[in-house]
Amino acid sequence: MDAETAHGATITALRLGLAPEQSHPDGAELRTTLCGLDLTNPIGMAAGFDKNAEVPRPLALMGFGMVEIGTVTPRPQAGNPRPRLFRIGSAEGVINRMGFNNEGHDAAFARLKGQRIPAALGVNIGANKDSDDFVLDYVLGVRRFADLADYLTVNVSSPNTPGLRNLQADEALRRLLGEVLAARAKAKTRVPVFLKIAPDLDEAALDALAAVVLATDLDGLIVSNTTIARDAVAGLENASETGGLSGKPLFDLSTRRLAQTRQRVGALPIIGVGGIHSPQSALAKVQAGANAIQLYSAMVFGGLDMLDQLKRGLVAAVRAEGKTNISEIVGTQVDDWAAGRARLN
Repeated sequence: MDAETAHGATITALRLGLAPEQSHPDGAELRTTLCGLDLTNPIGMAAGFDKNAEVPRPLALMGFGMVEIGTVTPRPQAGNPRPRLFRIGSAEGVINRMGFNNEGHDAAFARLKGQRIPAALGVNIGANKDSDDFVLDYVLGVRRFADLADYLTVNVSSPNTPGLRNLQADEALRRLLGEVLAARAKAKTRVPVFLKIAPDLDEAALDALAAVVLATDLDGLIVSNTTIARDAVAGLENASETGGLSGKPLFDLSTRRLAQTRQRVGALPIIGVGGIHSPQSALAKVQAGANAIQLYSAMVFGGLDMLDQLKRGLVAAVRAEGKTNISEIVGTQVDDWAAGRARLN
């Protein structure tokens, strides 16, 4: 089945209540706090899966500790022409150039309003491709969802909206964060705000980004989005398609960037995402400095039971370390991952 058609079928199945629900509570080892949010477990569904807020409750009932919808833009937009989603099956990778296809703020808000979602609800906000002012689009996202979401994610790292990644640099980032956080300050509640960054930033760019971030009251970072690099899949079917690469081939790069970011931002909360495909890779993200993790692409290949596999693996890892909670093993291998010395067992 065409990749995007398969994705649509999965959303439909979830909407119809055909997904399994978690039958037992999460272990105490997995309970954690992120920016004041109490999570039953630190595993979230990443943005990109439920772009239009159609199935956050079914995802939460499956057992995710966080569910992040979006990316949503102020106005609806169709995104890039199809085909725009490609599997690299032999490498368990995915390339997408979706282009922030979504139904806009109003549609997502209408679906979310009044829903009871038994997990932390994140809303990932973006900018319309044809916008005259990208920063204003993010401000509009904060105004629309600040009193509805448990946290917001400012997504400036998609490679599929021309010029968007430029907002990660110096003065552009200062203006963006300044205006976004000023808008947050006017909301009824102080919703945590995360910034989602690209794995393609080099260490000098990370230095500059960290300096800007630490000078604000931003609540956390999400490391990382998809990559435009193709080293890990060179020569494979669909590897030459334009777009962002996710899935297993992204793991090493995104985890190294996670650890390098952790070195630069101290105790600032970080959600680690990119290439998680097994209990071992989930554990590695935590050891590289992630307070919580997200996945999406790996479930294309691993199926819906992967969530339970990850939970059982993390509980076993906590116990094997002689600890009682996953927060006690966050960042235990930061330096090794940052230097490229660490690898999955």
